[in-house]
Amino acid sequence: MSVENPAGRPQQDSTNTDTRNADLDTTLLTKGNDSDSGQGSSEKKGMVDKFLSGVEFLGNKLPEPFTLFLILFLLTGVASSIMAYLDVSIEVPGSEETLKVKGLFTGEGITWLTTNLGANYIGFPPLVTVLPILLAVGVAERSGMLSAVIRKLFGSAKKWALPYAVGLIGVTASIMADSAFVVVPPLAAMVFKVAGRHPVAGLIGGFAAVGAGYSTALVPTSLDALFAGITNAVMDTLPGMDFISVNAVSNYFFNIASSIVLGILAGFITDKIIEPRMWRQKVPTEEQIDESEAKGRGDRDSEGNELKATLSAVEMRGMVVSLIAMVILTAVIFVSVLPESSPFRNEGGGFLPKSPLLDSIVFIVFAYFLVMGVSYGVVVGTVKSIKDLVDMMGGALKDMMGFLILAFILGQFVALFAWSGIGTWTAVKGAAFLETIGLNGFAAILAFIILASCLNLLIISGSAMWTLMAAVFVPMLALLGYEPAFVQAAFRVGDSATQIITPLNPYMIVMLGLLQRYEPQAGLGTLMSRLIPYVIPFFTAWAILLAIWFYADLPLGPGNSIMIEG
Repeated sequence: MSVENPAGRPQQDSTNTDTRNADLDTTLLTKGNDSDSGQGSSEKKGMVDKFLSGVEFLGNKLPEPFTLFLILFLLTGVASSIMAYLDVSIEVPGSEETLKVKGLFTGEGITWLTTNLGANYIGFPPLVTVLPILLAVGVAERSGMLSAVIRKLFGSAKKWALPYAVGLIGVTASIMADSAFVVVPPLAAMVFKVAGRHPVAGLIGGFAAVGAGYSTALVPTSLDALFAGITNAVMDTLPGMDFISVNAVSNYFFNIASSIVLGILAGFITDKIIEPRMWRQKVPTEEQIDESEAKGRGDRDSEGNELKATLSAVEMRGMVVSLIAMVILTAVIFVSVLPESSPFRNEGGGFLPKSPLLDSIVFIVFAYFLVMGVSYGVVVGTVKSIKDLVDMMGGALKDMMGFLILAFILGQFVALFAWSGIGTWTAVKGAAFLETIGLNGFAAILAFIILASCLNLLIISGSAMWTLMAAVFVPMLALLGYEPAFVQAAFRVGDSATQIITPLNPYMIVMLGLLQRYEPQAGLGTLMSRLIPYVIPFFTAWAILLAIWFYADLPLGPGNSIMIEG
């Protein structure tokens, strides 16, 4: 999942349009699907092929996310009006109030919509958290700092450790949002080739790590802020519920462990399964590419020349200066928050479970990306004036334009779900049903994860899917005692692994284009056969890690636990 256009995950960056479209004609989408891992022998479709074809067929029948949520908004409006007419009400556990369902298509409902249309949109919580972080990430990315960090980490890895470096960096590369899908795989292929390893294994491993581990990272990202905003918004359906508010670092401890486990696992699969298979199948190690196509690629400069894994002298100076700036910023933060009289402490003198420090997470993440990006850009010459910063931020917002449009209808849907009482009614009835059938404990969470993984094959918008699932399951599972932050962590597990095998992921087509530079006859079947080995291990390992967190009752992040106390 990614952050995100109307199609949601992932967004296609206009700067790479030529790269993606150069050889992606109709034949690209069809040729090679009957090949045996690119070897050209035709066989009847197996079960996997039929399954993937079915996923593609069903997914193509779904409307795009804006239309989907417009339909859901109208259906919710009709349902709420019928329930209001029937005088449906619900008693919320822990509250003495009886909540009556209100209908959209009533006098009260129409005036609510007409007077709150703008507030529903502007008040959509992810906008408040995602946009500031995105502006700073845009500077860090467009100044060249993030790409330099990736190249430095790749270039400094030993030959034996390269797959694991690609895995760890790929999982964390979601910090670059969708750009990671076009930057990491070709760079991974490049460093594999330089080290005498198979470049296609690096290409496949880089894509798998970025896609299957997209919902986690070693550092907070704009995706964390997006998830947190949606999670808090849907809890408005339970106004009397006492829970810990979710922020961008509410899953941070779990994310760190997840990134390490998934990164190492991705490296192991690449090293022990994918690369040996590439050598056995005698997959070419040289790519076929023309000069015009090379320009704008993630592993090429603006002239189409291949970037080196090692940094130039000026890039190294930029890296050193940005690291110094990071250390200085860290020192300033510590000096600001450590004194007992710090205004960033809560009334009890601490930081947990709630304090101005935790409420400042968006600012802190924003400051780190901005300070490091500007410091690097000034040294290497990509930042020469304030106008350059404005242009970089503008480019970041341009890439997010699709999400800003989608957020309009998402905000209306979430607001209606809360205002009408439909969300509360669904949560209470759903929780009672789960208790009736005995589906509670970790079994309920596991069922939720599996459902998310299945929907992930069909709904390629991360924000859309979390809005849809969170509106129902976060309040429902909260009534069973689960903190919203834990439900959000469970969603991360189900949301990522299967996106690297769904034909509806637009970056599958981009990746196929990259693969065909080595294997012109390769098709979607070839690509998927090489990505499937990552899916089940990723899902299993991540689910086991969540189970460990659950049964050991470990904190998910600063001040965030598994169960609601009291």
